[in-house]
Amino acid sequence: MAKKAKVRPFEEGDARGVGELRVRAFPYLPEVREMDFYDAVYRWLGTHPLAGEAHRWVAATEDGEIVGHLAATPLYYRVNGRRVVAHSPGDYMGHPDYGFQAIMLMRKFFATCDNCVSLDMVPEVIGVQSKFGAVDAGQLRYAAKLLNVARLPMPARLERVLAPAGRGSPNGRPSPEGMEQPPDPEGYSPPRPRAPIPGPVKGVLNGGLRLVDGALGSAFAPGPKVEPVQHFDESFDAFFEKVSAGVSCVVEKDAAFLRWRYGPGSPQWPVTVLAVREAGGLAGYAVVRTVSGGLDGYILDLVTLPGRRDVARALLRGGVRLLREAGSHIVRYRFAESPTAPRSADLARLGFFHRNDRRNTLMTKFADGTQHERATSVARWSYNIGDGEATFWLR
Repeated sequence: MAKKAKVRPFEEGDARGVGELRVRAFPYLPEVREMDFYDAVYRWLGTHPLAGEAHRWVAATEDGEIVGHLAATPLYYRVNGRRVVAHSPGDYMGHPDYGFQAIMLMRKFFATCDNCVSLDMVPEVIGVQSKFGAVDAGQLRYAAKLLNVARLPMPARLERVLAPAGRGSPNGRPSPEGMEQPPDPEGYSPPRPRAPIPGPVKGVLNGGLRLVDGALGSAFAPGPKVEPVQHFDESFDAFFEKVSAGVSCVVEKDAAFLRWRYGPGSPQWPVTVLAVREAGGLAGYAVVRTVSGGLDGYILDLVTLPGRRDVARALLRGGVRLLREAGSHIVRYRFAESPTAPRSADLARLGFFHRNDRRNTLMTKFADGTQHERATSVARWSYNIGDGEATFWLR
């Protein structure tokens, strides 16, 4: 029989109990056992100008066992041209014997935080947020591009012929990204290792991928010049003001925010920043990085001046080229289709495929009625997966 538990603010002595709960909740993620990493993320969150408005809660039993946890991360947004603070619920987990406490944690979040911007893909969590007034604003698109066939399983018939019994492959492990739909923790068992594709066959297939990639890339008309940049300078401030003037809802991403979000000390450092500069200033930028020892490539952020589809295409192509040169096996990109992002047709022309079953849902709730109405449609947002809590934990 479950013991009684209550929701209270997180205390420093709770860190170990939260870490143990995280291992239980997400056994398929190897990094959850690296408790120092999570401590480092929270220290980094503590360096944001709004750190004083951050919250963490736990559900704890009378004897001190941590059976639930939820954090509330604040960021600045521009909605209808006005700056507003909204919180994102994250690092949300609960012991299966204390499901009611998980609901109470979310109740505490919405009782404390006036405004909410959340990105999730777990239906149960989305449903709980809906109970407290958050609105499903729509889904971010998820597109991926294969760069190396090592990410593909060998056809079963060929595997039986070529793979010795028990032979495994590192590409059979779960994806490290917390954004992927997790398997059921209660019924979890490690996936059966996939046999690797034989080297000669893999070489031929990868050579074909490079040729096709080159042909697809050349299908784009010559675009603006894309160059790497070393710093988020003042040109990013002027760029953000132009973006926010043309889009109703956006994370406030001026130069200071971008330095905090992607610069030294952030969980995603180091990243590569690509930019298109013109006589009138910055026309667009993209933030690219790899995880899993370089095997997984991510376009975390890609923003252009409204309507500059040519710049979006150039940045997209530049990001793919960079990740291929880095040795990534796959490129992942999650974004709201908007005037500041590439179009689906652009992605298709570059060989991306869409995965509707892995889309993230944007949930919003604002205390101001006018802001709330504007924020409840993803079509009014300029938003990338790197803009919020979903990728703070990405390794």
